[in-house]
Amino acid sequence: MPETLSPPPSPALVSDLVRDTARRFAAAGVPDAQVDAELLVAHVLETSRGGVQAAAVRGDRMPDTAATALAPLVDRRCQREPLQHLTGVAPFRSLELAVGPGVFVPRPETEMVAQLAIDALRAVASDSPIAVDLGTGSGAIALAMATEVPHARVFAAENSVDAFIWTKHNVARVGADNLTLAFADLAVAFPELDGTVSVVASNPPYVPDDAIPRDPEVRLYDPPAALYGGPDGLDAVRRLSEVGLRLAHPGGTIVIEHGEWQGAAIREILTADGWRSAATHQDLTLRDRATVAVRP
Repeated sequence: MPETLSPPPSPALVSDLVRDTARRFAAAGVPDAQVDAELLVAHVLETSRGGVQAAAVRGDRMPDTAATALAPLVDRRCQREPLQHLTGVAPFRSLELAVGPGVFVPRPETEMVAQLAIDALRAVASDSPIAVDLGTGSGAIALAMATEVPHARVFAAENSVDAFIWTKHNVARVGADNLTLAFADLAVAFPELDGTVSVVASNPPYVPDDAIPRDPEVRLYDPPAALYGGPDGLDAVRRLSEVGLRLAHPGGTIVIEHGEWQGAAIREILTADGWRSAATHQDLTLRDRATVAVRP
């Protein structure tokens, strides 16, 4: 009698893979393990997080090719490689930005920094106000201003070769015709704009040199040049204050992202340099996140 062969195993349920992935992430200390599990499964399925949730409810099974692609990505995320490096993209406001090794991954808290810059730009009584993003990295703040205030002229500067590659890619990807990108150090960027800029924005390096970021995603994968800002973390802020005074016209605004304990020190720096009405704003977690001031 011929041997009876067992049927091949059925592909795993999407719901099971999401659950198992979230369990592994939680054990590895990944924040928001369930969210990351759903997003990573969505990536290999080429769908959205909502699409994964719907597939789980329906009892869909994972295609073999997708399950095979998922396994090494889960291993890498358990090593705390940023999710955005695995998917290749980072959401930022209405944008989806390409990111990877060599460029700082934009964080949700920077979205409110962009909002402060956008609000100041929209308030300018001009048909073509000018904004500058210094140390633009992935281009997040600059592209948010350019796309959400389309009548503005936006200029962005980045001086890291590795980051600049990503910036160029994102500018082309978004297709913001009103954005001009330059490979330049923030200290000397855009001398042709001196005295004409309405908004100077920046998310500079602000971690003190001897501080160790808690999250491995930051400590191990973000470029050091985008993190560390001197003994007190404020070296770049001091340069920004001086450069902002050069670039901004009277009444122009400077917007600087910083750490939650640095607001008072940055207000002192800006005020001592001659900026007026320095004020610190909180992000959605009620942490001091950005300081704004006005050029006299």
